[in-house]
Amino acid sequence: MRFSGITGPLLAALRLLFAVLVLGATASCGAAGDRIVLHTASGAHSFRIEIADTETERAKGLMFRTELAPDAGMLFDYHREQLASFWMQNTLIPLDMIFISADGVVKTIHVNARPLDTTSIPSGVPVRFVLEIPGGRSQEIGLKVGDRVEHPRVGAAD
Repeated sequence: MRFSGITGPLLAALRLLFAVLVLGATASCGAAGDRIVLHTASGAHSFRIEIADTETERAKGLMFRTELAPDAGMLFDYHREQLASFWMQNTLIPLDMIFISADGVVKTIHVNARPLDTTSIPSGVPVRFVLEIPGGRSQEIGLKVGDRVEHPRVGAAD
């Protein structure tokens, strides 16, 4: 990086601003580029995901979204295994909900949750993760209970 004719404190401030912008862009690219892989009988299927691991992020989830790419989703991390329950209030697109244990085993799958429906969708068993992907995708890739999920958080202790 070269700034002709700029010296002293102004140059130092510009360099600092540039460094902050580069670091910010790098950090956001890492979050946006997070991937999870679902291993099924038909092969490995990669999804670009957002992670919801705070109470506020998990409460909002994919609400108010009008579209979700076929290879996109959101991973909810509860940091420990527990019973989980979802609903579709304020969610405008159909979703598949994949309930996953801490070691990455798919425990239950709810296919095509209906938009705006407030009916509870429970995990049925304790899970650490819930993955939401576009409605019907789990059937398209042949995902079954017992299949495995690969992601850096899976199997990691908190």
